[in-house]
Amino acid sequence: MSTTAYDFDLLVIGAGSGGVRASRIAASFGAKVAVVEDRYMGGTCVNVGCVPKKLYVYASQYNNAFKDSQGFGWSGTTAKFDWSTLRDNKTKEISRLNNVYDNMLNNAGVEVIHGRGRFVDKHTVVVNNQTYTAERILIATGSWPYIPNFPGSEYAITSNEIFDLADFPKRIVVVGGGYIAVEFAGIFNGLGAQTTQLYRGPLFLRGFDRDIREFAAKEISASGVDLRFNSNIAAIEKQSDGSLKALLEDGSSIEADTILYATGRKPNLQDLGFDNINIELDDNGTIKTGENFQTSEDNIYALGDITAGMDLTPVALAEGMALAKTLYNNEKITVDYNTIPTAVFCQPNIGTCGLSEEAAKEKYSDITVYESNFRAMKHTVGGRTERTYLKMIVATKTDRVVGIHMVGEDAGEIIQGMAVAMKAGATKAIFDSTLGIHPTTAEEFVTMRDPRA
Repeated sequence: MSTTAYDFDLLVIGAGSGGVRASRIAASFGAKVAVVEDRYMGGTCVNVGCVPKKLYVYASQYNNAFKDSQGFGWSGTTAKFDWSTLRDNKTKEISRLNNVYDNMLNNAGVEVIHGRGRFVDKHTVVVNNQTYTAERILIATGSWPYIPNFPGSEYAITSNEIFDLADFPKRIVVVGGGYIAVEFAGIFNGLGAQTTQLYRGPLFLRGFDRDIREFAAKEISASGVDLRFNSNIAAIEKQSDGSLKALLEDGSSIEADTILYATGRKPNLQDLGFDNINIELDDNGTIKTGENFQTSEDNIYALGDITAGMDLTPVALAEGMALAKTLYNNEKITVDYNTIPTAVFCQPNIGTCGLSEEAAKEKYSDITVYESNFRAMKHTVGGRTERTYLKMIVATKTDRVVGIHMVGEDAGEIIQGMAVAMKAGATKAIFDSTLGIHPTTAEEFVTMRDPRA
């Protein structure tokens, strides 16, 4: 398949989830492919995102597990947490995964070029003073966290640095209301830090179902996180002992060892040589794409977090697969962006798929809502007051389930299965006729009988 006019059929800039998937699949169809990466194999998800974050979530859950065990008859010395052990074991695991990605690409016949790729023209990229040409080029450089500029903002850190702190912060302030902020607040609260989360709006997790947001706020606050809405930092001062003082807009202050800003991410498009090509951007700085992820340059493509879609690893993977199959296997593949399941690994977890109640009311003339709110059996003996909330939204005329949401332990695991049913077009009647596994939380989704008044 390889052309003779160019060094490669496809050159991918960025070895994250989408870029690796596209390059590996394209190579399997006979294309000559190279991947350019200037940082680490696997991108944000593997190195400073999904993977290390989930490992830290696991670590933070043991605190409550040790406490709960006493109600089940276990006793012993008080558990002690060591930050350096977690941090260093995480680093070892990430290193292993970096090698896995390297081997994956090598085994697929993809050439890996280490360095920053910059466009010379729409068919040419320079890396470390070496030029490479390609018939097609895919930009898959992902997103990057940013901190707004304000007095003392240089003392704050982002999610990139939080995993590798030299010392565990006994007091931490997390700023932001998205899933990253919510998750890290839960992590450090669970690990034993005095944790404050600030969000400038009236309620965090904008875009999620309103009931889920409100329920999660109550449970997270009850877990020990000092959750403050309509609150924001005006300035940060560094104290003589090295600690930080956050001066809030309302005139109050908070002292902390670490201040984490998780207020958003921007497309990672700096220093790519865009001056030498004609790539159109949206107002929010993402790359405009048309059919099949094509940019305003007909041979250049873009996918993942640098476009206007959902910033989720499985979405980038699906896009990478679709692009490779379309271009190199004559399969016209499109990604279905409906009913994409997602989870927030806060404590308790949030899992969601489909429409929120608010969105469902806009789309359908009539909906029926089912709910379940209870204290899980595990906690009745363990002693925790934590509650679980489940919600199902049905389009009344068709009986089709159009939204499923949950706050509770293992919500992500449970909602993944529900997403399969929703993708298949399951109706409420199908859920009702499905036998539950008893006793489980998931069975509540097939035993909901009475609509909410």
